[in-house]
Formats: sequence, structure tokens, C-alpha cells
Amino acid sequence: MALIDSIIVFLIGLLLGATGIYISAKLILGTEDFGNAFMTALFGAIVWAVVGFLFGWIPLLGPLITLLAWVGLINSMYEGGWVNAASIALVAWISVLVILYLLAFLGIGSFEAIGVPGV
Repeated sequence: MALIDSIIVFLIGLLLGATGIYISAKLILGTEDFGNAFMTALFGAIVWAVVGFLFGWIPLLGPLITLLAWVGLINSMYEGGWVNAASIALVAWISVLVILYLLAFLGIGSFEAIGVPGV
């Protein structure tokens, strides 16, 4: 039962992360492609985990490298360059933070999402 629970939590967190990326891409670029947002969140979680594992232990530089890898992934998934990718990342983070805060306020779920780091 624990495996099924973990899969459900992962999928819900991934949907929340994809929703944050979808909202930010819509606001910044005007794109409305939830499939691309979902894939970006999925690949973003993988990139964050792998790069964080390899470099995250380096004080100050490790988290910065990990963040740059995540923004680089967003840059590769969406057009517009590094500034738009960084903007999408920031707005996605804020969007997921607001969604999770509202859900926690309503007593639904915990305060985490997959594919949007630090949330």
C-alpha cells in the first residue's frame, strides 16, 4: 500500500508542478500547452534530482548549478531565451506556492510539489 500511496503523492505533486509551469508559461509567453508544462515538470524533477545529487553538496555553488540546470531545461522546452526561462521559473514557483498555501489552508494535502524545486 505504501508504494501506491507514494505513486499517488508523486503524481499529484507532478500535476501541481505542471500547473505552476503552465500558468507561468501562459502569463509570460502566452502559450497554452499543458502537455509541454507536464513534460517540463517531469523532466525538471529528474534534472533537479540528478544535478542536485551530483553537485548539490558543494556549498553555495551546488544549489546555483542545480537551479541553472532547471532554468536551462525550461529554456530548452520553451522559446524566448534565458530571461523568459528564468521568468517562467520564478512565476511557476510563486504559482505553486500560492496553490499549495491555499490547499494547506483548506486542509487538503501537504506543502510540496514535483517539478518545481523548493516548494
